[in-house]
Amino acid sequence: MRVIVVGAGEVGTNIAASLADEHDVVVVDRDPERIDAITYSLDVLAIEGDGTSLEVLEEAGIDSAEMVIASTDVDETNIVVCGAAKTVDDPFTIARVKKTDLLRTWERSEGAFGVDFMVATDLLTAQAIVRIAGLPGAHDVDTFANGLVHMAEFEVREESPIAGQTVSEADRFESLTFAAIISDEEVAIPSGDTAIRDGDNVVVIGSPESVRDFASDLTPAPTLEDADEIVIVGGSEIGYQTARLFEEEGLSPRLIERDHARARELSERLPNTLVLESDATDIDFLVREHVGESDIVVGCLDSDEKNLLVSLLAKRVGVDRTVGVVESGEYVDLFEAVGVDVAINPRIVTAEEITRFTREESTENVAILESDRAEVLEFEIDRDSLLFGNRIGEAMGNLPDGVVLGAISRNGDLITPRGETVVELGDHVVVFVDTRVLDEVTSAL
Repeated sequence: MRVIVVGAGEVGTNIAASLADEHDVVVVDRDPERIDAITYSLDVLAIEGDGTSLEVLEEAGIDSAEMVIASTDVDETNIVVCGAAKTVDDPFTIARVKKTDLLRTWERSEGAFGVDFMVATDLLTAQAIVRIAGLPGAHDVDTFANGLVHMAEFEVREESPIAGQTVSEADRFESLTFAAIISDEEVAIPSGDTAIRDGDNVVVIGSPESVRDFASDLTPAPTLEDADEIVIVGGSEIGYQTARLFEEEGLSPRLIERDHARARELSERLPNTLVLESDATDIDFLVREHVGESDIVVGCLDSDEKNLLVSLLAKRVGVDRTVGVVESGEYVDLFEAVGVDVAINPRIVTAEEITRFTREESTENVAILESDRAEVLEFEIDRDSLLFGNRIGEAMGNLPDGVVLGAISRNGDLITPRGETVVELGDHVVVFVDTRVLDEVTSAL
């Protein structure tokens, strides 16, 4: 498949990297330095030019492209790119936007603007924040099979009750599968006697209840249902959407915004959120408002440096858990290394959402883990699948190492897979895959 990606920033580069092995990818960007960088780092055709120009799109091969992904940092540019592509042919078009209002307009008439699928970065980021906030200790959370199956990744720390245990000893929960143990050295598929060490990241797949119980066992921090106090710092669009989503969960967060006009606007739009007009980097204010007693503080300010500072100040005054928005992907590890519990990069979240549309037709959903070292995929089983009509124990023997079948959804019921389980037509299976064997697995399933 020929795919044109317009915009060679962090989102576009991540998407191009995920597609380059399987597809004919062309990347278009106006910045010659970005074009040079992507030419030397990826096996793609990189073209310097304006993606809204028909001449440039024709040079990129728009007449034979099946998909156009507009991922620049300008919403209007991305919409124009999709519209321009539709004037030449009928490729599937994806537009990345920040303004949630544009998404709402598009949703009222899908296909509007010449866009087949629209991804709202700020809303996606807020949704990721709320999912992660709901599970103490989680670094990544995603849902599959219409919410019937949850996947979560947890870091194991020295004080964790499962540190030093084997997988068999730690597996005390129904409807839960230990899919992988990820360390700096490797992505390991665990067996019952695999030891879980301090510093490992554990990936589990199962029912929402079992994953939540595992999280509660892993750390004493409260789940979203038990959280008494949530503080959002920054009234950006991400901050607003996060507060709104918390309200939908029945919670009443506090939101700190420095700008008077924005604080007033937010107080009118968020009926169940207490909006405080102040500077959250003022430690005296944090102490005076008892922010240290909060269960979760979310940094949604307009710069990575401010979000890092707020998160560290929150930790200093006693906050249990901090989540910080990080615009620069290279800062994610730094944030978490210096004490921020979870760093969320909107561009990575967006790239992951777009990537799932580029998978084979049978793939229903995808979650990318550890900077694309592994993925969790959802497949609907058809007659061509290796799993169809076979016992899992037998079928898995025909797949490469690096694969775990984590859960099965059948007619709205969750089935925890066992060796004797027979996979039926129409089942939805959730599979953990090491990316080194991704192509082989997706073609088989």
